Amino acid sequence: MSETPNVLIILIDQFRGDLMGDSRLAKVAKLPRLRELANKSVMFANHYSVVSPCGPSRVSLLTGQYAMNHRAVRNGTPLRHDTPNIATAARTVGYLPQLYGYTDTTHDPRVLDADDPRLQSYDELMPGFEESLRMRLETDDRAWRDHLAAKGNPLPEYPATYRPDGDRIADPALYAAADSDTAFLTDRFIEGMNGTAPGWFALLTYIRPHPPLVAPAPFNRMYDPADMPAPATALRGEEDPGRHPFVAPAKERQPPSSMVVGFPDLDASAETTAALRAIYLGLASEVDMHVGRVIDWLKASGQWNDTILVVTSDHGEMLGDYGLWGKGTFHEAAFRVPLIIRDPSRPDTHGQVVERMTESIDVSVTLLDRLGAKIPHAMNGTSLLPLLEDAQGETRACSMSEFDFGDPVTPTLWMRRLGVRSREASLAVFRSGRFRLVQFGCDLPPILFDMDRDGESRNIAGDLGAPELLQRLMGELLRHRMSNAEGTFAMTKVGDGGVRTGNC
Repeated sequence: MSETPNVLIILIDQFRGDLMGDSRLAKVAKLPRLRELANKSVMFANHYSVVSPCGPSRVSLLTGQYAMNHRAVRNGTPLRHDTPNIATAARTVGYLPQLYGYTDTTHDPRVLDADDPRLQSYDELMPGFEESLRMRLETDDRAWRDHLAAKGNPLPEYPATYRPDGDRIADPALYAAADSDTAFLTDRFIEGMNGTAPGWFALLTYIRPHPPLVAPAPFNRMYDPADMPAPATALRGEEDPGRHPFVAPAKERQPPSSMVVGFPDLDASAETTAALRAIYLGLASEVDMHVGRVIDWLKASGQWNDTILVVTSDHGEMLGDYGLWGKGTFHEAAFRVPLIIRDPSRPDTHGQVVERMTESIDVSVTLLDRLGAKIPHAMNGTSLLPLLEDAQGETRACSMSEFDFGDPVTPTLWMRRLGVRSREASLAVFRSGRFRLVQFGCDLPPILFDMDRDGESRNIAGDLGAPELLQRLMGELLRHRMSNAEGTFAMTKVGDGGVRTGNC
């Protein structure tokens, strides 16, 4: 393997973690290339995004910071301009990180002119990356649509771009599979990277299977809705987590109709849920095929054994579980994502599975550690290099994810219904062993799950003995947040002798 390896991060938007492994969905999902890759890599089976939705999750993944520290907690909330990230850190050891797709970064208005066009959109470029192909879901898909127009298939503006070509949600997209956004991105990546000198660094970000859910033929009917496993449901009664005040606005805010374009009256029936799940899996299979094309290119170009490959997602998708859609919730499906890492220099652990919890903030730290770059003190993640050498090794005992459901400019449905301010409209999911605590930033009761006994189907916060357990977990959560406070200068002292940095 080269002393200066290539690095390729493939980020698949809104890809559920349980599509891999042996879950009910995984058993019907056709993902042969990702499964083949997992068998030749290390797969992290309990990997979590530390924040949702898209913009914040990508900020955390690329900066290695918890949302409580970078505070770019919503799509459109600026990221401080001097926040270190994997691209700026990789440049210090000679890499020039390339971006094919998007990072969903909102720029710091303090360092830009008021009329700067970058302040008109939340999904701009993260500092440190060179934009090789600009692909935006909502605001700028011009390169793709110009490509289709030149082929005689001009598409309407977003969101009509993604309306099915027919009167049923399972009808095909307005474009052929060979011309889809997924295919176009893959084509441009392979074309752009051909001939690139060794020692490159690239971030390839797929929009799919992010909604709107519409797939080109044959992926639109690749799955029979009748074969779809039913969504998870809660136990009825006072312990039903769906009775919590947070949940009703979540369901109202994002009904099944929000997942597709052109069907505002779509019901919430079992048939609708199965049909949407089938389209989602079709899009996931389409991405799987194109990830396979990238792998085939790496092999054909002689770079397979010189490239560190990471495949992951920014966040998950509820897919109708507990009557919820999207990722604006506290459930595991919104935060659990896949993580596959293939380091050609560590073949002894290829095919192994890490069962312990890992977090999205670990990815940047791991890659920088592997490349020999200095890891900024602001990063909260833990290097997973020891687990690439010994998949049964030790890792963290707890994990935290956050979701901000406020808006300082236009009050959200939650804010209006619950009577809370934007600063209070947040939640944290804390995982410790078999238990999952959901703590709110406002005066809402906590939620507690015993994952071994009931999964997320029953809130045990009102059970006998729960107060003591809640107190213990809240104490653990507080200590976790305190020990991971923003650390840019936490290891630095200024005084006699000038500026000194320690690692104690």
